[in-house]
Amino acid sequence: MKIRIATYNIHKGVTSFRAQPRVHALKQAISTLKADILFLQEVQGRHDLYATKHAMKWPDQPQHDFLAGEELNSVYGMNAMYDHGHHGNALLSGFPILSWRNQDVSDHAYESRGILHCVVQAPAAQIHCYVIHLGLFARSRKRQTEALVEAVTGSSPPDAPVIIAGDFNDWTNQLSDRLREGLGVKEVFDEDLSARGFGTYLRRMAGRGPQMKPARTFPAALPWLRLDRIYVRGFQVESAKVMHGGVWTKLSDHAPIVADLVLEPEMVTA
Repeated sequence: MKIRIATYNIHKGVTSFRAQPRVHALKQAISTLKADILFLQEVQGRHDLYATKHAMKWPDQPQHDFLAGEELNSVYGMNAMYDHGHHGNALLSGFPILSWRNQDVSDHAYESRGILHCVVQAPAAQIHCYVIHLGLFARSRKRQTEALVEAVTGSSPPDAPVIIAGDFNDWTNQLSDRLREGLGVKEVFDEDLSARGFGTYLRRMAGRGPQMKPARTFPAALPWLRLDRIYVRGFQVESAKVMHGGVWTKLSDHAPIVADLVLEPEMVTA
């Protein structure tokens, strides 16, 4: 079984400067990705001020429902609440969503963070999907990563296919090894190392040479920081790509990642 997935921090559907709505353009752009499952962060569930100010450009529906349309199923995990609305993570899926749970992993009063866990019924197996958006402070991210390891271990069978995707805010790449060790996952750009040559691969295995690094996704106009990730277990990574340039520079401050995955034969249950 082959599936295409994407992760995208959509910046609440507004531009970074002057907060101009881009929700309709986002929907059109996301549709071009042809993803079977989308992991979205900073999804606006409600914003009364934007809805009033931009009545002609702001959809009546919550963003996750609007972006899903009639083609996709959607689930929303509310994290941050305020007087005029709320936002959080969302999962959009072309496959049925069997169950979902949103876990609060906020580390302090100034940032509201959550782990959205969904079980998706794909044609060949049930996939455990986790949408994540970690905090801005290193100690918070470390504690939230431990909570993520505990959540995945406690909510998915050890032999089940797993996808963890989102905005990790981990620009120094301190968390990947803990996730590999604790969950047996790999990041979708890990296998790029082999494309650099056999000598590079051997040096990495010996503890020398370049380390495995995620892709640069922020800021979208000129990606430099490695903030967004997709970790998988039970899949082979056929391809992975950061969507940057063109329309993607105008829709959000992050660039989306798209990956084509192939389910490993031993994971097939249906």
